[in-house]
Amino acid sequence: MTNDELLAQYGPRESMEYDVVIVGGGPAGLSCAIRLKQLAAAKGSEVNVVVLEKGSEPGAHILSGAVMDPIALTELFPDWKERGAPLNQPVTGDELLVLSETGAMSSPIIPDCFHNDGNYVISLGAVTKWLGEQAEALGVEIFPGFTAAEVLYDEQGRVTGVATGNQGIGKDGLPHGGFQLGMALLGKYTIFAEGARGHLGKQLIAKFKLDEGKDPQSYAIGIKELWEVPAEQAKPGLVVHTAGWPMDTQTYGGGFLYHLEGNKVTLGYVVGLDYKNPWLSPFEEMQRWKTHPSIRKHIEGGKRIGYGARAITAGGILSLPKLTFPGGALVGCDAGTLNAARIKGSHAAIKTGMLVAEAALEALSAERAQDELTAYSSGFEASWLKSELDRSKNFKQWFKKGMYVGMLMTGIEHWVLPRLGMKSPPWTIHRTAPDHLALKPAAECAQITYPKPDGKLTFDRLSSVFISNTNHEENQPAHLKLKDASVPVRINLAKFAGPESRYCPAGVYEFVNKDGADQLVINAQNCVHCKTCDIKDPTQNIVWVTPEGGGGPNYAGM
Repeated sequence: MTNDELLAQYGPRESMEYDVVIVGGGPAGLSCAIRLKQLAAAKGSEVNVVVLEKGSEPGAHILSGAVMDPIALTELFPDWKERGAPLNQPVTGDELLVLSETGAMSSPIIPDCFHNDGNYVISLGAVTKWLGEQAEALGVEIFPGFTAAEVLYDEQGRVTGVATGNQGIGKDGLPHGGFQLGMALLGKYTIFAEGARGHLGKQLIAKFKLDEGKDPQSYAIGIKELWEVPAEQAKPGLVVHTAGWPMDTQTYGGGFLYHLEGNKVTLGYVVGLDYKNPWLSPFEEMQRWKTHPSIRKHIEGGKRIGYGARAITAGGILSLPKLTFPGGALVGCDAGTLNAARIKGSHAAIKTGMLVAEAALEALSAERAQDELTAYSSGFEASWLKSELDRSKNFKQWFKKGMYVGMLMTGIEHWVLPRLGMKSPPWTIHRTAPDHLALKPAAECAQITYPKPDGKLTFDRLSSVFISNTNHEENQPAHLKLKDASVPVRINLAKFAGPESRYCPAGVYEFVNKDGADQLVINAQNCVHCKTCDIKDPTQNIVWVTPEGGGGPNYAGM
């Protein structure tokens, strides 16, 4: 049954009204909620705020490296240390390595964007959970396990809130015994903080043409593992970044390895989703990268205890859409404020959440509703975040011209120019093509043969998904939709050798031959919500939509 048919039969929806509805309980959404409550309390007024979080709790779906710059957190909570924020391990050293297949060269110059003095190696999931506790203590309502499935509009086309997903729809599309119609959460303003490639944010960008005149957004996939290592191998606070092997010099990619407290190491590999060779598998490249002597020495003899993957919005300031529209705004990675040059986005997410909160409370105090929060855009333009992103505007574009060009120009823009007193590069490099158009036909590319996993240092996808604690209610429609069911075999398999079976880090997509005919099987229950398929599919035939609330990974310590 369609949503309209369900509404006709079971409706109308129940509704709840708030001053501000926030979609997404990550750093951006929670910081927005917290700042709203802080500002209202300072004025002696009240503001009703609700946060919808599709994970089982705040932090359950959060995945990041992560090294955190505490600049924005300090603005939000100057006393964060006293409050017990889980920023426990200061960075103690930086290494930047250029890898060959067996060797490594340490960069003699570390560009400013890779310096981490004053930063912390963290679990962003733990920080997010802590932010959720701070928000609830201030009176913010948080609804974990609820998805925002639909944007709601008024007659003038202004955003008025969101509808949560229906519960209890079977695989056949029909309601079963546990059916419950979604609820309408109505707000004077609705803030979208869904993370990279937000399901609703993508719709809003298209509807309001927020990316008009901007460079196409650029993405990467980050694949991460968490290890516990012998005490003698632990180097708390050491931050290692790598370029080079196993990527070729024309493919954007690099590794990170950070030593946390408690003999834990977090490490991962990032591959730009504009890669050209359809035989490439980001998951397998990450496994191969771990076998390099410079990486192996940190984790060999340890135990892998966590796995996950997520898309990264990496286009920067040149791809940043307009942040506001009538009735709401985009924040954090839903907008694309991550600084790819610094490999950091959590401080940007927190800052945008604070900026939009300040604009929203000003509008609410003036008894405005559903207009455009222009004060958010102007606040962003005047912020340190805008200056920081300007400084890094060309980072990804240079690397699209090859590794050596990227390294050279990163050195010039992030080491030489600052020493000449220049705050941002005087030149601008633009992009014109979206990532999904980058794939070449499989026949034009060299096949890549990956080694089999050894089960000690390297692993397969399914054992990896198992330790991500991913689970979905099995009797529900697949949340990975095909616009045209014939495209995977007719185009993707025939022309590109079925790249979805390789770019997915969770084994969701596999091609099988049944009765002499090829077909695509979608194992939606494996999905870790990275949304790579929604981005990289060459015909844009795959659409990621929200599953039932609470489904997906349940990351611990990630």
